[in-house]
Amino acid sequence: MDDRAFFYQNDALLLPEDFPDSEIEKGLPKELAKNFTNTDIFEVPPLNLASPMINAVSVFPGTGLPSGWKSIPVRYLFTVISAAGMGRILRGCHIAQWRNDSRFCGRCGAKNTDAGGNPERRCPVCGRIEFPRICPAVIIIITDSENKILLAHNKKFAANVYSHISGFNEAGETLEETVVREIREEINIEVKDIEYIKSQPWPFPYSLMVGYKAKYLSGTIKPDGEEIEDARWFTKNDLPALPREGSLSRYLINCWISDTL
Repeated sequence: MDDRAFFYQNDALLLPEDFPDSEIEKGLPKELAKNFTNTDIFEVPPLNLASPMINAVSVFPGTGLPSGWKSIPVRYLFTVISAAGMGRILRGCHIAQWRNDSRFCGRCGAKNTDAGGNPERRCPVCGRIEFPRICPAVIIIITDSENKILLAHNKKFAANVYSHISGFNEAGETLEETVVREIREEINIEVKDIEYIKSQPWPFPYSLMVGYKAKYLSGTIKPDGEEIEDARWFTKNDLPALPREGSLSRYLINCWISDTL
């Protein structure tokens, strides 16, 4: 694996157009980096020491791709490769975007330098140390007393796709408080019995999605009109278009469908 790397641009993986899906998690020969200009080549120790080193080539945003190359959004790969391979690709993607955004010190503007063997950057002028940014966000599956599920259509979603209410944690706020606030702000209802389910790294660009379940308590659904265009209750027999497999949102829905939530 030392002579192979994942190639990134923004939150997409770069591959030759004829590259087989079965080989994606092995990476590409690092020597292919010579086909690109404006790159950042780096390595990241894996979280699991038994796993291979993560080598990456980050192609700066705005750089055109050579002939015969394609760009695939990383989020589309969940059903194509193994969980271990996906974990390495997600970690590399997160670090690649952070490195691009952390080239200069946020305090004094000097150019940062790499520090240590971990993802870390240090300003040679003021000494400020920067680590990869992680932004917690909650995503909540809401059910009612009849085991219906509440799903909403966000303006950013593809047409007719519905998913859960979600939102970023604010400074000084617990995750459970984020659950209550986001639901109240976006669809005007109150919930109870809030319970943590599962989390998922989601580097698009810096999120950590934290999954919760909650029960409807009171209120009438009223979408905020800013983010949420529509929200309604669904049964297992009348579901709309759903998020892609592999996402935490789809995992929560699948658990509800199979009565394992």
